[in-house]
Amino acid sequence: MTRDPLAGLVDAPLFIVPRVLDGLRAYRQRPRPGKLGAHVDALTDRLLDGVEAHPTKFWVMKQFQKTLEAASGEDPDARAHLAPEFGKLADILGMDSSDGMPVYL
Repeated sequence: MTRDPLAGLVDAPLFIVPRVLDGLRAYRQRPRPGKLGAHVDALTDRLLDGVEAHPTKFWVMKQFQKTLEAASGEDPDARAHLAPEFGKLADILGMDSSDGMPVYL
């Protein structure tokens, strides 16, 4: 059985104000080509649809984890490009710490 990478995450509330949602919408409008772009777009859509109802760091990190799982069949070098995108989304959401865990899990 593999260890859940989120097991040690200290949850924290996120302050989801209109500016944050506007930032997510603006990010979503940027073109991202290829399958990994589609994974990032799907992630951004999930964040837009659910972060107001689940404004926690843990919930967002679970969405990142789902994206990694969905992209698990992709080329590992290409998957490495997900990390900077996760970082950009974390910045938009005001997640300044991942408790020592890489933001991309």
